[in-house]
Amino acid sequence: MPSIRASWLSDVISPQQVNELTTFREIRVSRASSLCLLCKGGRMLCGKLSCPIIARAQSLVKTTLRINSPHIQGSTPPGVFVGRMGYPKVFMGPMVPPFLGDTEILDTPELWVGKGIQEIIDYRFSLIRGKAMASIYDARTGNRLLDSLQELALGRSPVEAEVVLEKIPRGVLTLGSDIQPFGPSAPLRSFRASDVPVDRRMERAFYDRDLRANEAVIELYDSGVYITRIQRAFSLGMFGMGKNRKLVPTRWSITAVDSIVSQELINRVKQNDTIDEFRVYSFSYLDNRYVAILMPEKWSFEWIEAWFPGTTWNPSREAAAPAMMGDFEGYWGRNTYPNVGGCYYSSRLAVAEKLCQENRQASALVLREIHPGYILPVGVWNVRESVRRMLGGEPEKFDNLPAALNCAMAKLTIPLSNWVAESQLLRQFLYQRKITEFV
Repeated sequence: MPSIRASWLSDVISPQQVNELTTFREIRVSRASSLCLLCKGGRMLCGKLSCPIIARAQSLVKTTLRINSPHIQGSTPPGVFVGRMGYPKVFMGPMVPPFLGDTEILDTPELWVGKGIQEIIDYRFSLIRGKAMASIYDARTGNRLLDSLQELALGRSPVEAEVVLEKIPRGVLTLGSDIQPFGPSAPLRSFRASDVPVDRRMERAFYDRDLRANEAVIELYDSGVYITRIQRAFSLGMFGMGKNRKLVPTRWSITAVDSIVSQELINRVKQNDTIDEFRVYSFSYLDNRYVAILMPEKWSFEWIEAWFPGTTWNPSREAAAPAMMGDFEGYWGRNTYPNVGGCYYSSRLAVAEKLCQENRQASALVLREIHPGYILPVGVWNVRESVRRMLGGEPEKFDNLPAALNCAMAKLTIPLSNWVAESQLLRQFLYQRKITEFV
């Protein structure tokens, strides 16, 4: 396997660092596309404002230079991971950085809004994953490793941990912009952590084996536990009736918790009066533009995202227009999984949360433009926390929908006609007459 001495990498780190890096390990690099070979990160031929490959390389080198042994000591945020490949047999394990200190921010997306994309990639790559095979049904009986990971997930602050791996962890530098950044990993030989300062709220839910999983999630959310921490414990099968507990892949647990919490909040929202005006909120972060329009009607919700040419899900610079997709639910909700995936539930949670705080209900349309500066996906947390931040600001208020739409379109680049063509909610408001007009 060739060592990592690509010319573009020499622009990222010094030759001395490259030599030091390759003396004790090799980093696998997946096959590059012809466009990447031609560009080498310097000519921006893919249309992005910066190279996602170089961004990964910079973070990977920072972490890899700290590792010269399969014996890792550091302060886990705390962090755990449950994979999905091979389900119902999956890999699980701890995530530990190769340094000590206050590392909570490394695995707490609630603290990331406002951070640059390179910082976020650094957080992701700094966590080394130890992997051990498990059955999803191990959550019902437990085992030594799972018990340790569950204890870790009960923690409310970082703890010192020691991980012994089968070999020096290896990072895979993939040359594709559609893969979220993850740090080096290797098979796990042993794991132990210092005494964990337990969050009593989490502990009560964990030991109540007669409490349903969705009830545990709602109780923890209402008591102020971070969504991220609830998701972490959910993935380790720590909630629910004892005989039904299962490990849940991390990716699935994120969407499951967002869905459970948002549906509960929607049920509460429906008990409230509607807002009295049309509101427009806006927010920009990581070259994503968000706009929310809240309308004085009973609950309904729609999320539409538009990926511009040169972005992850619309990679061709020659594409004629942004690629748009959205999903909608009326007052009675939906019974199919949204085409746009987990972002739908993340944004829905943020909207329902805001309305609950005001004891009001509304019909909500949330629009997102993804521009080329968003060089790689960083996770659905970005949507949840960005929409939360947006709705925490002061809205612009209007007496009618046309005025609200004019305001909203001034903050976006795609014309109104395109949004209307994609939006079921807007077509209903603009073209469907109501029975109240005839009474």
